[in-house]
Amino acid sequence: MTKRTSAKYKIDRRMGENIWGRAKSPVNRREYGPGQHGQRRKGKLSDFGLQLRAKQKLKGYYGDLTEKQFRRIYAEAERVKGDTGENLIGLLERRLDAVVYRAKFVATVFAARQFVNHGHVRVNGKKVNIPSYRVKEGDVIEVRDRSKQMAAILEATQLPERDVPDYMDVDHSKLSATFVRTPAFGDVPYPVMMEPNLVVEFYAKN
Repeated sequence: MTKRTSAKYKIDRRMGENIWGRAKSPVNRREYGPGQHGQRRKGKLSDFGLQLRAKQKLKGYYGDLTEKQFRRIYAEAERVKGDTGENLIGLLERRLDAVVYRAKFVATVFAARQFVNHGHVRVNGKKVNIPSYRVKEGDVIEVRDRSKQMAAILEATQLPERDVPDYMDVDHSKLSATFVRTPAFGDVPYPVMMEPNLVVEFYAKN
């Protein structure tokens, strides 16, 4: 069980947004934050506060990554030629758990991490149980044969809340997906506004 599985909606309420676009999110009913002080009037955020919030939202969206994990990915995005914000999104989308989530093999990114950890996924025919494994363009990701009848998978493929993005080619009848290309920021179907430029500003100053 991942550390945030039972508390994932606290992330939504802390951010004040339904960051995964889930119908069951408590933000749909209560827009204030969790805890006894959640209903206090929100003050205007400083530039630092906006940057920190953008970072927390992006970290939370990809399964509430630890600061160490996220900073390591950011450092790599910074080393690669090109726009750091775009590179950051591309690296996050190439995580195996993110790819499994995008393919709609599971309902949530938290479930995707657990699904990979438990050995239900193969990449190019070989079992991979590391959620942070980085998928390459052209890689084929599939659910292993013994896991294809799991009720959770069959339910996830029918979810109306989100569509498979066009940078992946998915065949739900075979529970197989091909990672066609690394997406640009504008290609990623976030349900809420993400601001990787503010994340870059945060790390540039801190």
